[in-house]
Amino acid sequence: MQNQFSLAQLTVLECAPPEMTYLAARAGYDFVSFRPIYMGLPGEPNYALAENKEMMKQTKIALADTGLKLLDIELARIFDGVDPKRYVSAMEVAAELGGRHVLSSIWTDDRSFAIEKFAELCELAKPFGLTVELEYVPIASITNLADTLSVLRTANQENAGIMLDIHHFHRAGDKVEDLDTVPREWFRYLHLCDAPGEIPASHEEMTRILREERSYVGEGGIDVASIVNRIPRVPYSIELPNIKRVIELGYEEFARRCLVTAKEYLNAHPRANDVYTIPGNDARSNIER
Repeated sequence: MQNQFSLAQLTVLECAPPEMTYLAARAGYDFVSFRPIYMGLPGEPNYALAENKEMMKQTKIALADTGLKLLDIELARIFDGVDPKRYVSAMEVAAELGGRHVLSSIWTDDRSFAIEKFAELCELAKPFGLTVELEYVPIASITNLADTLSVLRTANQENAGIMLDIHHFHRAGDKVEDLDTVPREWFRYLHLCDAPGEIPASHEEMTRILREERSYVGEGGIDVASIVNRIPRVPYSIELPNIKRVIELGYEEFARRCLVTAKEYLNAHPRANDVYTIPGNDARSNIER
């Protein structure tokens, strides 16, 4: 079974969804992962397709022209005071474009509120045939695997799952053996990248690397294969922002090299058993080969 790859928005942040789609197709990707939920971060472009009808139209044309599929949208954050209904318009966009998953993360220390609103987000996603994947982030409130699993089990939503980011897994100090405790159907895709093995001591440096200087897969100090090969084979969304290399290479060549190096690394580190999770709306269907 061939690996499948998506190009994540953060890797090519300044490329709007239509441009990003054509770029991803030329570089050899299978999917794209858009960021149509505007978060208002400094310097971050606004790709709210629900509000930008012309960009939405051009995105649909780009997907049709290239044959690429939309894997997921982001980022439906759960933070203090959030009303998950604010994400419905982005879910409508995802459904219209054939997307499969909504990425979420938790940025409030109010655990009861976080679980309540995450469960509500999952309920809102169900009519659109979307799953909601909870990602833990070392600079957020839910920062490790154990806490993520606790939220998922308490929320108890059939369309909820976990989205591992290789960078975040390493920074959290999680152990690959702990992945065995995760229900296999909760894995639907992951964020693929690498980073220096030394974990930054400061929040600021952690954030800088996370947002600006991740490494090609196999280039950093993370044992990526031990993580990837511990879970079912799922689509790999390459989220690998690196400002210096974008300046040097341009977005298209950088995206191409991200993909080439990832393929080379995974081919050099094959899994012992080949289990592929079908990347569709029924994420419980697995094929063992």
